[in-house]
Amino acid sequence: MESFSLQQHLDKIYSRFPENTPQPLIGITANYQENDDTVRAVYSRQVIKAGGVPVIIPAVTDVNAIIGTLDRLDAIIFTGGADHNPLWYGQEPVPGLHHINRQRDLSELLLCRLAYDRQLPILGTCRGLQTLVIALGGTITQDLHTTVKHSQDADNSEPTHSVSIIEGSVLHQLYGPHAFVNSFHHQAVSDPGRLLRVTATAPDEVIEAVESTELKPIVGVQWHPEWLGDDGQPLFRWLVGEARLFHHCKRLHHTILTLDSHCDTPMFFPQGVDFSHRDSRILYDLEKMTEGRTQAVTMVSYLPQPSFGESFSSKIDLAGIAAHNPLLASRYGFREPPYSLTPTDYADLIFDKIEQIVNANSKYLSIARTPSDLYEDKRHGRKSIMLGIENGLALNHDIKNVKHFAQRGIVYITLCHNGDNDLCDSARGCNTHNGVSAFGREAIAEMNRQGIMVDLSHAAEKSFYDALELSKTPIVCSHSNCRALCDVPRNLTDDQMRALAERGGVMQITLYHGFLRKDGEATIADAMEHLNHAVEVMGIDHVGLGTDFDGDGGVTGIKDASELINFTRHLLLRKYSDSDIEKIWGQNWLRVMTIAQTHKQ
Repeated sequence: MESFSLQQHLDKIYSRFPENTPQPLIGITANYQENDDTVRAVYSRQVIKAGGVPVIIPAVTDVNAIIGTLDRLDAIIFTGGADHNPLWYGQEPVPGLHHINRQRDLSELLLCRLAYDRQLPILGTCRGLQTLVIALGGTITQDLHTTVKHSQDADNSEPTHSVSIIEGSVLHQLYGPHAFVNSFHHQAVSDPGRLLRVTATAPDEVIEAVESTELKPIVGVQWHPEWLGDDGQPLFRWLVGEARLFHHCKRLHHTILTLDSHCDTPMFFPQGVDFSHRDSRILYDLEKMTEGRTQAVTMVSYLPQPSFGESFSSKIDLAGIAAHNPLLASRYGFREPPYSLTPTDYADLIFDKIEQIVNANSKYLSIARTPSDLYEDKRHGRKSIMLGIENGLALNHDIKNVKHFAQRGIVYITLCHNGDNDLCDSARGCNTHNGVSAFGREAIAEMNRQGIMVDLSHAAEKSFYDALELSKTPIVCSHSNCRALCDVPRNLTDDQMRALAERGGVMQITLYHGFLRKDGEATIADAMEHLNHAVEVMGIDHVGLGTDFDGDGGVTGIKDASELINFTRHLLLRKYSDSDIEKIWGQNWLRVMTIAQTHKQ
């Protein structure tokens, strides 16, 4: 008989793991019954066999406890059990409704929604599938009456009916077009909602599985793979694999500096949005940055370009700004109609508003002006906002305003927007100056002297090459894509990209769908194709990310700042190294910023 020696067991364990190889933590929701939080042992065994570490999640509703749990997990399993109360999805209970477990309902619905917002890989089984659907906006059939028996008289490990699986789904990759399963339930999905799609059905058309419509690692199945032994392992191996990937993403975001070079969110700040909390009206706020585990973003003061004969003030909702910001409106003299404001004053108003928001959240947020500021913020656990100007119209044809904005901490000026201005011709202009104007030449020289980067996104091709020759420091394109993949004037040709790289500049891939593809719905996969092409043409040292969130940027798979960690996930899936990802996520951009600021005279 083998002796019970703890040291022998430890010796065997350490011999298997000569290096410190972390295994992902997989949360498993507990059933609440007779004052106990319990989990069927088969869940933990399947997770361990797949290479994960199981952690039981109790049925609690304290939001801080839930968020604290999710911040430590790498994936989550929503387990089977009693029915959901139909009131959670807007229905009155029917007479055939079976036992419900009210202690679990709110706990798991909160947990699911918060896990979804934080991009955790999710597997739902039986009730867990229904939890997914309810939490993400779908509805449930309360009591099944169909030709296929969805109850289970046989042993839990015995498959009792087949399912048909949709091609192109995760399940199809794992099991092929058909599988035999052990579903036993009387509630079922009737409508998966917008965020999920049906990927498997029983012969009676009852929905047996759903997956994410947004390219997220989310699968829900109506059966019980935890009881199926080796036949259930593919799903658990898939989840553990996704958990390893998510763990790697989190580690990278903790280690490197992640910077998005362009968003237009400040245009909404004067309209009463709440940056300190999750606000559905904007794509960037403090909670979304936290959920996406990103460090920094350049927020621009965007100035729309008036057409010939239009005033700048007619392009801005000054009445709305005055209504939400009476003190700012008074400072800039437009509390009462007729409203009027210069482009320079409007840019300053936006920066004043950003500073108000930062000051009100100074424990969590800071304005950074240099690369060292960014790293200092990261060390102290603060998110960073950098300031930029989109459209040199903000200079109001006064060269002294370049120094004025430099003193405000502006890191770049996009020379133009959609339409020619007094600095240069736009990609959507009419060749007013045949490139960069005389004032534009003066402005570029002054930007070089003041340490401000020259941004050529939106510029016409001739303006691009003029500025490339004029600037004494490398130029940037803060949010542009590849014309070879999407032939629109706003995108850069391969020749432009090569010239940009030769001069040490950087091009930031953007998430505006119209610059990613000319037809159909763009996804994160399209953005990756543009990034790959840019790397092939320019090299890894000259690319990055400028989302253009709140300026119509955002695509399936990465629709707002909460999903930015998915960008890292897709980089890893495409075999980019950690050092490459660090360059893409900001190191390349900061190199150019450092050159520009060092050149300052």
